[in-house]
Amino acid sequence: METQDAREAAFVKARLRMVEIQILQRGVTSQSILDAFRKVPRHLFVPQEDQAEAYDDYPIPIGFGQTISQPYIAALMTEKAQLKTEDSVLEVGTGSGYQAAILSRLCKKIDTVERIPALGKQAQKMLSELGFDNVFVHIADGTGGWPDAAPYDAILVTAGSPSVPPPLQLQLKNGGRLIIPVGGSWHQELQLWIKTENDFEMETIIPVAFVPLLGKWGWAGERYRNEKD
Repeated sequence: METQDAREAAFVKARLRMVEIQILQRGVTSQSILDAFRKVPRHLFVPQEDQAEAYDDYPIPIGFGQTISQPYIAALMTEKAQLKTEDSVLEVGTGSGYQAAILSRLCKKIDTVERIPALGKQAQKMLSELGFDNVFVHIADGTGGWPDAAPYDAILVTAGSPSVPPPLQLQLKNGGRLIIPVGGSWHQELQLWIKTENDFEMETIIPVAFVPLLGKWGWAGERYRNEKD
């Protein structure tokens, strides 16, 4: 029978391999980002029955119709946000809390918004237990952002939206970066929006497939709701 020490050693080995093959070799080279992915225990943010797959190269369901993103996509979004250590960041779509944990190792403060109470509470519990004390989980419609702590240096949206929610644009500082998948309900383009003094500059990054962003400024149809899964 495998001991706990052996199991943890296997997770560490898998995590280092994930960073080397899935992230570094695909062009994400920031040392601080690579170190964050090497240190955050991704397996603790997936359902226990799926922990053996936690470091594989694909998203994993976490219940309620939601997923934890493919490691490379999480790393790419983090890199494109051009984060600095003193940044205040908003994440829309807490999910498992994994992306927020990564961000917490790179920035001063993370506000993350989750619309599904059970997921938000579960993520907050895990983040607190692991000592990510600069992450604050809020239960709300994330398409409205979190105005109480705005403006932000960067905003990351971890679900696909039909367009960029206006409240998120308003909650960015000048020079702030917004990373968001925009397009259909299941296939989108990952976009980077940079707020200038009078407008926005937009760059398309790669095609992606995220679960739909639900809410006032996202997808509202009942056919996309899986909150009882």
